[in-house]
Amino acid sequence: MPRASKGAARRQAKKRWFEKAKGNRGGRRNHWRSVKETVVRAGVNQYRDRKLVKRDYRQLWIVRINAACKQRGISYSRFINGLKHAGIGLNRKMLSEIAIHDEAAFDALVETAKKASPALQAA
Repeated sequence: MPRASKGAARRQAKKRWFEKAKGNRGGRRNHWRSVKETVVRAGVNQYRDRKLVKRDYRQLWIVRINAACKQRGISYSRFINGLKHAGIGLNRKMLSEIAIHDEAAFDALVETAKKASPALQAA
């Protein structure tokens, strides 16, 4: 009688891989070699995209702040520079939320940034 190699353990290991490949079409869900390639590639994409999501959100917040600044006659870079000189340490996410939901507070921040910015004072 031939010796069993791995037996139930191999089936359980493969089952874990196939569960991770669930939701794909065709052989990418059914064929062992394709499943392994698919799951590994999916893991690589997940790892990369966890970083990209953060980058995309920061980019969105900057676009929103820039649009709000342009409406008030100041550029984004001078606004951020003015806030730094004024000692206001709000992050871009909070600045974006303030620009959307509380226009009066954002106007006050713009005025503070204009007063504190050395570039705007020299002009």
